[in-house]
Amino acid sequence: MSDAPPLKMRSWLFAPGDSIRKMTKAVEGAADIVLLDLEDAVTTENKPLARQMVHDFVRDHPERARIWVRVNPLDGPYTLTDLAAIMPAHPGGIMLPKVYGRQDVEALDHYLSAFEAAHGIAVGSTPVIVLVTETAEAMFHTGDYKGAPRVVALTWGAEDLADSIGASSNRGPDGRYGFTYELARSLCLLGAATAGVTAIETIQGDFRDLEALRVRAEKVRRDGYRGMLAIHPAQVDVINAAFTPTADEIAEAQAIVDIFAANPGVGAIGYKGGMLDRPYLSRAEHLLRQVGA
Repeated sequence: MSDAPPLKMRSWLFAPGDSIRKMTKAVEGAADIVLLDLEDAVTTENKPLARQMVHDFVRDHPERARIWVRVNPLDGPYTLTDLAAIMPAHPGGIMLPKVYGRQDVEALDHYLSAFEAAHGIAVGSTPVIVLVTETAEAMFHTGDYKGAPRVVALTWGAEDLADSIGASSNRGPDGRYGFTYELARSLCLLGAATAGVTAIETIQGDFRDLEALRVRAEKVRRDGYRGMLAIHPAQVDVINAAFTPTADEIAEAQAIVDIFAANPGVGAIGYKGGMLDRPYLSRAEHLLRQVGA
């Protein structure tokens, strides 16, 4: 979309759009992306005020590329009003919640194109992250986003999904997500891989338990996720660390790339007492691209 360096997407920190104090604190922190929220964090009565506050905040901030906005869902009455208010300020991106499928992304693309053209913004330059599991219907369409306009990342949600299907809880007696919600996590990951975009893990509601956050973040990174949503500034450093390859991982990846480079045309090669084949090389190359090596 531009010649600027790729935006890091490890940590995505929500901040309510009707609180200057919380928006300011979020932007002053280490989050890769700050999500100013016009949806769940803002009451209906406060939405008009929040729209103006978010517009002014984005307009006056020099780091617009990392300041994104979560608008209200397309099945409600507020999305176009949200976009009309905030797009003149040229936010870094948009989060679209509670989608039903790819058609919602395509509708958003049309709306954004019109607002970009009206305000002198390059048409197509506003990227989108999509919450792809917050409605029951959306679960059947997580693999449909390949080539979808503007989409750079997919993420998932468990709370609204539980509401959508009438569940009393999304967790079992042991505190872990039930099968349906683990399925949502897997489908989001598979959908992102199919679309060739970044998979972003959902929030951890208990922002005080940073050790549990670390364990979970490291686990989903091993699974293939490349970032995570956050609801509190205290979570950001833990998330950034968990989704940043370590020096040992980088060195190992470089060694794998080097050994294949030294043996061109070989499909499998011995390494540290084992055998490496081409999928190992692919993963090593992907990790090195993550860190710009």
